[in-house]
Order: sequence, then structure tokens, then C-alpha cells
Amino acid sequence: MEKVDRPLISIFQSEESGPEIMQSMRDLASLSGVLSELGSHASFHVPGQILRFLRIIQLLNEEALGLDDPIENAETVYYRYRNRYKDPEPPSKKSVELVINILVKYNWLSKQSRQLKMRDLGKRMMDALIRLANDSLAYYMQDDIGRSLFQAKRDAEISEAYDDHGISGGNKIASMIRNVENAIQLMKERELEMLADRNALPQLELIHQLMEELDKKLQERLRQFETLEDSIVLASLMQNGTAVLAEGTNLSLGMINKYLKFTHMQKTPLTSSIQPEKVREFIIQMFDPPLESDVPNVYQMLSFMEQNQYEEEAVDGMWFPVKFAAPLPAAAIEEAVTYLETYEPYVEPLAENEEELAFLAEEISIHEMEALLGESKWMLTKAMIETGQIESYMTKHEEAQIEQVVIEATTDQWSDAVNALTAISALVGNKQMTIEKTEEIGLREYERKWEWMNHEDRANIIRKRSKS
Repeated sequence: MEKVDRPLISIFQSEESGPEIMQSMRDLASLSGVLSELGSHASFHVPGQILRFLRIIQLLNEEALGLDDPIENAETVYYRYRNRYKDPEPPSKKSVELVINILVKYNWLSKQSRQLKMRDLGKRMMDALIRLANDSLAYYMQDDIGRSLFQAKRDAEISEAYDDHGISGGNKIASMIRNVENAIQLMKERELEMLADRNALPQLELIHQLMEELDKKLQERLRQFETLEDSIVLASLMQNGTAVLAEGTNLSLGMINKYLKFTHMQKTPLTSSIQPEKVREFIIQMFDPPLESDVPNVYQMLSFMEQNQYEEEAVDGMWFPVKFAAPLPAAAIEEAVTYLETYEPYVEPLAENEEELAFLAEEISIHEMEALLGESKWMLTKAMIETGQIESYMTKHEEAQIEQVVIEATTDQWSDAVNALTAISALVGNKQMTIEKTEEIGLREYERKWEWMNHEDRANIIRKRSKS
């Protein structure tokens, strides 16, 4: 117990300015620098390129461990990669040299005259990356429930490998308990699915074995802290972990028992006599069976029927509970069962009504056609020329001088004057307004930034046509 009696080595409990913690942060900065430089190249965003990078550092790692011949330069790594891995698209010499240069830049490797030498920093960082990739591979090879249990098992192993030797592996016991809780939740959600799967027994047995193994590991982990002064702090964690694993073990064992019970029930010969008291007791137990019980509830039994072991057992539809008023006479029950067995829904034949298509001829006069064409031309003109301001102004004034309309309806700018005159021309051309020439008597003077070409035009009167 001497190893765990002293405080665990942890960056969170060490002095921030200590030389050791600063050096450990520099190591992480080195790892970040390597990954950042590789990430700056678009090719290393692809999973296949990341796998090739891990293969390259594995070749360097094996050489550092004495498992392979010395490596002289990047070209040696390139040819060793091609000989080792059956890669349809192996990395080019240039990309291998790029990786080597980045590792040298961040002190993972040192370039000597005739050899690439692995530094301690590089060896530790490469080991960490390869372990991380292998852990991820093992994690994704499991199913949903197996992943949570696998991670819980890894937490226990990391706690055993680190915490027992005085180095903090993180809050692995708490993480282990949480992963088991997640697995139990998934088991509850997928219980009916597993019971309805006739090939689920090996998976259920594996889950139960993992639960038992995790239970043993948790008890071993907790025993390590029995003599510690801070065991009181861990009391709630220990209690929670024990309860969670007990629940998970009972749940997995109960699912196995139910599965086997269903299987045996199908092979059990039926007797000709029924004992009502035992049936009543069985129904009561089905209402809320304990986790480790082999008594199924109604949903589990109906889910198991989905396997369709017997012909027409898996009927499409929806199962729902029905509450009958009691007592019911035997004749009424027999009549209801007969009705349900022989019931055939009445389907009303589809009546096909064929509708006769009636074609109507509609005639219009030439004058009406001219009016329609004129209206369509006017709508097209309005779509191309903005006439709204002029129309709005003339709605308020039945008649006005053309210069008054141009300036008061818009502005005194030359561009607005051009647009206004274009709109007036369109309105006159479509017979919405009329223009009459008058003499220049009593005209109002406006400030404007443009001049008329024919000065007498400013006196023309615009009138709005009345609709007839």
C-alpha cells in the first residue's frame, strides 16, 4: 500500500511554476505542433492519409526498439513502407520526407550523418498516438452496449496501470461507473429487441461476462482505498458503483434467464389441465418482475412472439392491453374469442366514377380582343417603366403643368426628370392621360438642375383621362 498512500502524481496537484510541469507542457506543445503542421496540408485531413502517417511512425518506432534495421534517411522509410504494407496508394517520397522533416523540427527525431535517431520525446508521443488509434479501433469493433462496457473495462485497466503505481490516470473509477450506467440504459432500451432476436443469446452471455468482470475489477479498485484517510470522500462513489454494477449484473442475468425460459417454454409439452391459481400467480408476477427474475412481463413475451417460431405467430399490428369487466361468463368469452378468430373486415368496393369531359367554346368580339391586348401591353409597359409616382400624383390632381408634375412627383434631379418624362410618355401612349399645349402665362418657376430643349414645352397641361 505504500504506492497509493502518498498523493498521486498529477498535473492538477503540482505547482504551476515547477520545471517538471513546464517540461511536460512543452511535450504536449510538441505533439500539438506536429499535428498542426500535418493538418495544414489538405491531404492529411483524409483518414487514409492519417493511417499512412501512423504506419510511418510505427516503422520508426520498431527501429528504435531494435526490432528492425537502422534507418538512414527518408528514402529508407519510403522503401520499407512499400515492402511492409500492401497499400494501393502508398505515400510518395516527397510526403515521407515531409513527415520526417516535421518530426525532426519538433525534436521527435534527430538527423545524424548516417542514421535517423529516435529521441525519448518522439518515442513517448508515438507510443501514445499508436495506443490511442488501437484503443479507438477496439472500441468501434463493439456494438452499442459493448462500446460502453469496453470503455468501462479500459477505465479499470488504466486505473490499475497508473493509479496503483502512483501516477494519476484521471477519475477512472467515476468514468467506469458512468460508462456502466450508459450500458445499462442501452440494455433497458434494447431489451425487447434482444429478446425478439433469436440469435441474441451469445451477445447476452458476453454482456453478462463483461458485467461480472467489471464487478470484480471495481471491487479490486475500491479495496486499494480502504486504508486511505480520504476513503470517506470515496464512500458515495463506492456505494454508487456497487449499486450500478449489481443492477447491470442482475439485468443481464435476468435477460439470459428470460431468453432461456422462452426457449424452453416452446419445447415444453402442454398439459390438458389448467390450474387457475397458478395462472393468477403468474399474471401477478408479470406485472413488475425483479431484474434477475426469469418471469417475463407482457411486452417481453409479445416481443419474443415476433420471432415467429410458430406459423402466423408474428401478426402484423399493434399490441395494446385491454381491461375486461369481470366477472364474464364462459359463454361470453367463447363468443368473443370466436368473433376475433373469424372476424373479417368489411371492405366497401371502390366505385369508379368516370367523369365526362365537356368542352366549352367561348367567343369574344374584336373590340374586346383589342382591349385585352391593350391591357396586356400596358401591364408589360408597367413592368419595364416605373409609373407609380406619376399615377399617384395625378390621382390627387386632375390636371397640372408638365414641369410641375415632373418636379413635384419626383425630384429636381436630371435622372429623375428623364424617368418621369418616360413614365408620362407611357401613360399618354396607353391613353391613361392626355397632353394639351397652352401658352406660357403665369408659370411657376422651379429650381432645377436641367433645362428644357423647347422652352415652351414646360407649359403643356397633363390631364387624367376619365374612364368611360
